Amino acid sequence: MDLQVFFPYRITALAEAVSRSLAEVYQQRFGLTRDEWRVVAALADCGTVKTARVIEHTSLDKMPVSRAVQRLVAAGLLAREDDPADARGWLLHLTPAGRALYKKIVPLVTAREAFLLEALDAEERRVLDTALAKIAERAHALAARG
Repeated sequence: MDLQVFFPYRITALAEAVSRSLAEVYQQRFGLTRDEWRVVAALADCGTVKTARVIEHTSLDKMPVSRAVQRLVAAGLLAREDDPADARGWLLHLTPAGRALYKKIVPLVTAREAFLLEALDAEERRVLDTALAKIAERAHALAARG
């Protein structure tokens, strides 16, 4: 097998390259790690939610989310409250400072996303979106089967 043409490797390598190209924005300019940025973006998207919802929304494991949450709370970007429905759980939400930071970062990362996607014409983008959705669906089905 040639690793360079093996589909899972190519997808992983592409994801890493894209992630690194965006990380320059939130890491170098704003001091956030990839995991912290994902938590901030998830909370901006979801509002006040349980930690489990952030884990689902970010596709990160529990421990990286927990570490990111601790750092974001310490930085004053995120607030954590007791979950009245679960004595062991937390409800998380962005603070005004966290929301302001998110609003600064979004235009920068969406500009980079646009630059990457400009390599494709409209039809190629449509095909890419469809293909990614189909492959994700099949991957989830395989994972569910075990």
